[in-house]
Amino acid sequence: MAKAPTEAQLLACAHELADAAQAAIRPYFRRPIAVTNKAGGDGFDPVTLADQAAERAIAKRLKALFPDHGLVGEEHGTVNPDARYRWIVDPIDGTRAFIMGLPTWGTLIGLVDGDRPILGMMDQPFTGERFFAGAKSAHLAHGGKTRKLATRICPNLADAILSSTHPDLFARPRERKVLARLKGAARMTRYGGDCYAYCMLAAGHIDAIVEPGLNSYDIAAIIPIIERAGGRVTTWDGSSAVSGGDIVACGDPALHAAILAEIAAV
Repeated sequence: MAKAPTEAQLLACAHELADAAQAAIRPYFRRPIAVTNKAGGDGFDPVTLADQAAERAIAKRLKALFPDHGLVGEEHGTVNPDARYRWIVDPIDGTRAFIMGLPTWGTLIGLVDGDRPILGMMDQPFTGERFFAGAKSAHLAHGGKTRKLATRICPNLADAILSSTHPDLFARPRERKVLARLKGAARMTRYGGDCYAYCMLAAGHIDAIVEPGLNSYDIAAIIPIIERAGGRVTTWDGSSAVSGGDIVACGDPALHAAILAEIAAV
């Protein structure tokens, strides 16, 4: 039986995957680019050459480093689905922001051991920020320096800054009621931010994020970053969020419990 890789080796792999994606993406940002609608019909789910090139670059580098590991990607499907270690990636989380020239998108790289998220990374090539977490702590690397991340204490919803990507995502009646209830109780609510907002939560600038209908590649990489910084991430019913679903992320576990109670009351 092959020896399991160390955390240092896995983190080094994540950095190499992020470097490969960054090199593939940067030539496309804030330049004219064709956009394909994956949704078809009246929906809009954009994908660009940058998304596709970045995922191919990640897959190629992972095959060279750990060919027996699995890869779950948004654009090109799954490789080695039964592997113990599976990398769950979104090459550009926030493609809408990307095509608008806004720097709130990022490359998400998560690693699960079975069903347990053990490593997460969000790389923002334009700002030069890289948020990452291993087993014990979360960090931000920027400008040649690395600092530890910590969420802030905010146990009460009345004092909390609440965020979500867009109110239109709350399409079902109960989802709209949940948003209205939380928005009415929070100190302030702001929309937009995609994966960048989750990293600002880990850095102590946002208190809570509530979103419906996320996929595993939207959240798997984020979970270790927030939880190693002191926060909590689950579904709306308190279950594991690694497979996606309706998500609650909070910097303060007490606030997380309070928000789950508010949702359960709807």
